Amino acid sequence: MTRRPKLACRACHGAVLQHAAPERLIKGGLPTERLVTHVIDAKYHWHLPLYRQAQMLATHRIAIDRSTLAFWVGYAAQELKPLWHRLRQLLLASSKLCVDETPAPVLDPGRGRTKTGYFWALSRDDRPWAGPDPPGVVYAYAPGRGAVHGLRLLEGYRGIIHCDGYQAYKTMTRETRADALSGTLAFCWAHLRRQFVKIEREAAPAPAPVAREALERIAQLYAVEKALRGRSDAERRAGRQVHARPLATALKQWFEAKLDHLAQKSDTAKALRYALRHWDGLTLYLDDGRIEMDTNAVERAMRPIKLNAKNSLLPVATRAPRIGQFWLR
Repeated sequence: MTRRPKLACRACHGAVLQHAAPERLIKGGLPTERLVTHVIDAKYHWHLPLYRQAQMLATHRIAIDRSTLAFWVGYAAQELKPLWHRLRQLLLASSKLCVDETPAPVLDPGRGRTKTGYFWALSRDDRPWAGPDPPGVVYAYAPGRGAVHGLRLLEGYRGIIHCDGYQAYKTMTRETRADALSGTLAFCWAHLRRQFVKIEREAAPAPAPVAREALERIAQLYAVEKALRGRSDAERRAGRQVHARPLATALKQWFEAKLDHLAQKSDTAKALRYALRHWDGLTLYLDDGRIEMDTNAVERAMRPIKLNAKNSLLPVATRAPRIGQFWLR
């Protein structure tokens, strides 16, 4: 409720004054900033799609259409855009960033189905080495996952880019694009490890000795990281040189030896070639205490995006365009 007191002077004739109405986020609109904030918080923090929020409001006899809620969210996003630009500017000043992208279904009006868009994320989390900068993450939507979209988000960055082995990241850092981006790629051990986990799972109940030993050797590297977590970057680098580098050197030699005895088209051989092809980026963390072994920090930051997409899938009984066996609103 907005209170606008009227004031009058008994000694004056017809002199009545009233406080001006306060400015609102949506000029001439009914929603207050608190209401719009509540809608945004429910959508992005608690992962409640707008159609569910409209249904919840309807139970309180408040009839607000989903399209109206979407308009509020879009209006608020424009007001928050300068804050997004400032946060991105702060993150691009970091010495190291994690980057990742994930698909997201996007409504495609008029076609009766969805198209695939992508959310990109830049993440900084220096807490594992007690860095001075606070953690932060910036999200951006793009219609694809090609290098052109990553360059737009990372334009001008000159630090270490921690990512998976996706080809677009390599394209982004080629010399031909040095005017737009000049960064060093550090690759993710978790992505390599998942390949061996998949091989072992698909081989069960039959044994997969190469995949099993690879996982055990990678676990030894992670055990070193666990012992060094929370220490300074200099301490982490020194500890890695003493304990992790010999393990990594032995692991590379083991990969090369095993590759010669495997069918070259097998999944295990492909995983070994992936490791050897990205070896410099995988072992870059040994020489820099600021770099993590994996990109789990940015993958954790992506979870809200996946939860939002999952919660937007409705039972078949809902009236909406059909997408496979679900309905998307």
